Amino acid sequence: MKHPALRQQSGMTMVVALVMLVLLTLLAMTTFNLGKSSIQVVNNMQNRDEGIAASRSVLDEAMSSTRFFDTPSDALDQPCLNSNHRCFDVNGDGVVDIVTSLSAARCVKVRKIKTSELDLQNEEDRGCSVGSGNDGLIVGAQRGDSMCADSTWEMTATSQDQQVQSEVQMVQGVAMRVSTDNVETSCK
Repeated sequence: MKHPALRQQSGMTMVVALVMLVLLTLLAMTTFNLGKSSIQVVNNMQNRDEGIAASRSVLDEAMSSTRFFDTPSDALDQPCLNSNHRCFDVNGDGVVDIVTSLSAARCVKVRKIKTSELDLQNEEDRGCSVGSGNDGLIVGAQRGDSMCADSTWEMTATSQDQQVQSEVQMVQGVAMRVSTDNVETSCK
């Protein structure tokens, strides 16, 4: 005959085992969810960094020429969708991953350069004086203005990831010496 205490404990082992199994399952699920969240955070950071790189690339390309103020609606060479858009295939699979659009540059500030500020030994400054008049002065010297102006422009590039629809916007300022003819028409 079995001892009565042993008969009462025979089901408790099963209950303890089931409770331990539930706790181990919860621990495994929590670990899995934490790992999944970390992967999502890293993926979002990577998408953001790719968007920033695409925006910087477009801004650098636009700033490397005077097209952004000469023809603001067509500032990029070889656009992808329409003017002022650049397409990027980040992973090389032949599918466009990021589309970056460049908004027209906005003239923020213009300051006409005075002829007295020009250093005619400097090649860039010599280009601001067209020639000399009969009195030996630089053309435009009567007004005190040269043919150049220092201008400050603001450019905005917006990159959109086509798969996850994330968007990154970068604003860049650029200072440029331009002809007063160009800046007067562009900065109005």
